[in-house]
This record gives sequence, C-alpha cells and structure tokens, in this order.
Amino acid sequence: MSACRPRRTGRRRLVLFAAGAAAASLTLSACGEGTSGGSAQTRFVQGKNGIATVPKADRQPAPELSAQTTTGTKKLSIADYKGKVVILNVWGSWCGPCSAEAPNFAKVANETKNKGVQFLGINTRDTDKTPAASFEEEHKIPYPSLYDPEGKLMLRFPKGSLNPQSVPSTLAIDRHGKIAARSLGPLTAADLHKMIDPLIAEK
Repeated sequence: MSACRPRRTGRRRLVLFAAGAAAASLTLSACGEGTSGGSAQTRFVQGKNGIATVPKADRQPAPELSAQTTTGTKKLSIADYKGKVVILNVWGSWCGPCSAEAPNFAKVANETKNKGVQFLGINTRDTDKTPAASFEEEHKIPYPSLYDPEGKLMLRFPKGSLNPQSVPSTLAIDRHGKIAARSLGPLTAADLHKMIDPLIAEK
C-alpha cells in the first residue's frame, strides 16, 4: 500500500501543475495583448505603433451590436451612431491595463465629441454591473458601455476582419459603419488620435 502513495502524490502534482498552467494561460489571454491574427483575407496594414488600419476600399461592415448599458436597462445599439466615427473599447473593471488607459479615453472622448466622434465601450466578464459602473464613475468616463458579461458581442465580428482578440481592445469604425482600425492592448491619448484623426478627415 505504501508503494502506491508516491504515485498518487506524483499524479496529484501533475494534475495541479496542468491546472495551474491552464489558469495562467487564461489569465494572460484575458487581460493584455493578444495576437494580431485574422486570415489571408484580412487586408490590413500593421503600423509600428501597433495600430492596424484597413484601406477604405477593403473595410468590412461592423456587426450588429446591441445590449443594455452598464448603468441602466435601456438597450443601446452601435447602429444608433451611424454617420459618426465610432471608437469601440472592450474593457473590464478587473483589467489593470483598462484602468491605465481609461483616463486617456475620457480625455480624447471629450476632445473629439464635437467632431462627429462617438466613443462606446463593451464591458466584458464583469458578472455584475456594480463594479463596471463604479469603474466608469471613478475614471469619469463620459460615454456609455454595452454590458456583455459573457463576451458574446466580441464573437460577432466577421471572420477575417479586424476583431477584438484581447482585453483591452479598441476598434475604430468609420462613418459608413465599417471597421477601419484596431489596436490590441492599452492606448495613450496620442495613439487614440492616430486612430481617430484620419477618419475625421475622411469624406
């Protein structure tokens, strides 16, 4: 009987190690930079600043995205803002990089709101609205966020398009409702302007 104990212990250690590795992998993919990915049909240019952009002729339509907001029961749809440049930020209250970039988003949203730009958030993996609403209040976020606790909205982006693959991710959608640019990971105010300003200038 005693000879079996070391084997069980060894087996237990192996299982615990595998479980720990899987958890670490999930943590890394959940908050931080992902892979740029896409497919052979993704005709984007990856800039040195990590922002991928798509030529106007090659852009794909953004999917239909609608949900309750983090602060109410009213449904909000991205289609409500067609005709504007929409900056879509995927975030979670649990995400450190999201906290770091939040002041930049609040600043640039206020700077560009009179230039035909609408910021929107997609709050993901917060199982309750309370921490999400507290996050927005703490960082003085001046725009609404769609509440998406299970991450279903992120899966609606078409295959081969620039899609959100990490938290945080940011997408720029042009005035015609098409995906024009994407960044994976946190952004500075200067980076945000590099995404937005060319779309403001488009006719």
